[in-house]
Amino acid sequence: MRRRAAFSSFFGGGELTATLWSFRREFTTVGALSMATNILMLTPTLYMLQVFDRVMVSQSKLTLLAVSLITLFLFAVLAITEWARSRLLVRTGVRFDEVLNTRVFKASFEAALGRTGGNPAKAFADLTHIRQFLTGSGVFAFFDAPWTPIYIFVMYLLHPALGALALVFSLILAGTTWLSHRFTRHATASVLKATDEVNAYTHSKLRNAETIEALGMRDPLRRRWVGHQNRLLRADMRSQDLNMRLQAIGKFVRYSMQSLMLGAGALLVIQGELTLGGMIAANVLMSRALAPIDLIASSWKSFITARTAFRSLDDLLRSNPARDTQAIHAPPVGQVRIDNLVAGVPGRGQPILRGLSADFRAGESVAIIGPTGSGKSTLARALIGTWPASRGRVLLDGEPIESWDRGELGPHIGYLPQEIEMLEGTIAENIARFGAIDSGKVIEAAKRTGIHDMILRFPAGYDSPMGEMGGLLSGGQRQRIGLARAVYGSPALVVLDEPDANLDEAGDAALAETLRQLKRMGKTVFLITHRMTVVTAVDSILLLVNGEIRLAGPREQVLAALRPPAAPPASASAPQLA
Repeated sequence: MRRRAAFSSFFGGGELTATLWSFRREFTTVGALSMATNILMLTPTLYMLQVFDRVMVSQSKLTLLAVSLITLFLFAVLAITEWARSRLLVRTGVRFDEVLNTRVFKASFEAALGRTGGNPAKAFADLTHIRQFLTGSGVFAFFDAPWTPIYIFVMYLLHPALGALALVFSLILAGTTWLSHRFTRHATASVLKATDEVNAYTHSKLRNAETIEALGMRDPLRRRWVGHQNRLLRADMRSQDLNMRLQAIGKFVRYSMQSLMLGAGALLVIQGELTLGGMIAANVLMSRALAPIDLIASSWKSFITARTAFRSLDDLLRSNPARDTQAIHAPPVGQVRIDNLVAGVPGRGQPILRGLSADFRAGESVAIIGPTGSGKSTLARALIGTWPASRGRVLLDGEPIESWDRGELGPHIGYLPQEIEMLEGTIAENIARFGAIDSGKVIEAAKRTGIHDMILRFPAGYDSPMGEMGGLLSGGQRQRIGLARAVYGSPALVVLDEPDANLDEAGDAALAETLRQLKRMGKTVFLITHRMTVVTAVDSILLLVNGEIRLAGPREQVLAALRPPAAPPASASAPQLA
């Protein structure tokens, strides 16, 4: 327990740390293999001592053969131990990824839905950075570094002066490495930040390439991109210049130490205090003693990247804890209640929704109307649980909607967002929500929304590809297929955000018929719209103004309240929705 407490205090004690701790046996095995590897690294030193101080003196070929065979055997064992620890680390890294990737995937979605800022997609790159560091050569430095004092001790056994000199050289090199980290950490962090900004900027613009090209915005945006790119290049140039200078200094220090150690050994040989074999062995041991420090210096950048990724990913997992999926709910009937619901965007002073409270019975169809910016789309997202409430609750059949597991609740929810986004795949796959395709349900949903004949006119029918983000379809086609996806499987709660925005007259008629069918089936429907023709198909109306409920009640009652006072016939006008 004390070891786990120390481990947690070093790494932060979060979910990511607990996952690393679960691989402690694997890392312990790597440590044991590293111990064997470093002990076997003494083989060349011992071989040199035997050749120069025993074989060369005795002139015995049999002794040379025996020593050589033993050395070859030890080299074979060394190769096996190095291969085994590398193989184990690679597999540990893969298992680490397999344990966390689903959790990171869900946490990224939670972060995106929570509008907490940042770049949730970066979490997958963070996980990759950590895995690559765990499987790379840099991690060996941390297992080999504790053996540096042992190599120094062996040099001390050869001669105390060599041990003292090796200790001084090791401290100098360690100090140089620490100073290098101190001077480069801010430059490295600046490069990583600038890289993330450039990638995010480029990705966002490429997603809107059609609009940018059509409106002639490419050159202005390119100039802004060049500004971001130039900042990245300047930051990278400063970082590279600094790294090159420090590497040159490091090489000078290492080469000088190697030569000085050889010179010190030669002096001791001249004075008769050391054998020739001891001099050469000391030089080899010096290289082995400094090798872990060199490896730490060369892999420090990847370590910093992995540490930054670790902290970022750990923060993501802390901010979006795993939901309890133990509770099993009965299929919902669609009774919805909002209780003092307040919702907004982080960083925005005023909330979008301001203390909404209302009850909606199962099977009721409700039109949500109001001026632009009144919070209609935010309410729609809150009703299905994808927009977190700042305060208050959304209850589905009396249970907080966040208590449901999304995989359990999803089939019972139908949602058509204002901005329709199809996923790359076939029409059937999109309608079936990329689950197991039930042809009967797919065709039923298509017929219910009046697009069955339209789909059959495509070259491959339901197997026709949509293209990336539905790019091969018109806006109206995407909207009608999105509506079919929303009603697929007869969900109990259906939320439609301006489903008639891109529809023609035939599409409007199909939408009205869909609403009537949902009503006959007893489904709870929330409809955001501005068109009078669709409102006539609902039971009640809720008017939102500035994030507050201004009017709510039966359809005819609310429509009567919205009609202007009677006016002279010459100035009479048709009623308009707010």
